[in-house]
Amino acid sequence: QVQLVESGGGLVQAGGSLRLSCTTSRSFFSFNAMGWYRQAPGKQRELVATITRGGSTNYADSVKGRFTISNGNARNMVYLQMNSLKPEDTAVYYCNADLNVTYWGKGTLVTVSS
Repeated sequence: QVQLVESGGGLVQAGGSLRLSCTTSRSFFSFNAMGWYRQAPGKQRELVATITRGGSTNYADSVKGRFTISNGNARNMVYLQMNSLKPEDTAVYYCNADLNVTYWGKGTLVTVSS
C-alpha cells in the first residue's frame, strides 16, 4: 500500500509564495511519475504539474512560469514551489503517484487572498 502525505498549505496573500511537500511511503524512483492536482470549490480536480522518474516535467498552462515541481534529490519527496500566487490558485492540492495504479493523498488547502 502506498501512502502520500501532503503538507505546506496555508493562507497567503496574492503575489506570495508557498512550497508544498509530498512525502511518500516508497522511493520516488519506484513510481512511473508523480504529480500535483488541485480542486477548487465547485470545480473538477485538475492537473497542476507532473514529474516522471526520469525528471521530465509537465505543467498546466495556468501555472507555467509560476510553479515548479521537483524531486529535490530526496528519496521519498516531491515538492511544488508556487510563486506569484493568485486568488484563482485557491484550492485543495493533492499529491498523486502512478505505479500502474494511481494513488492519492488527502490534500492540503491553499488559500490565496486578494
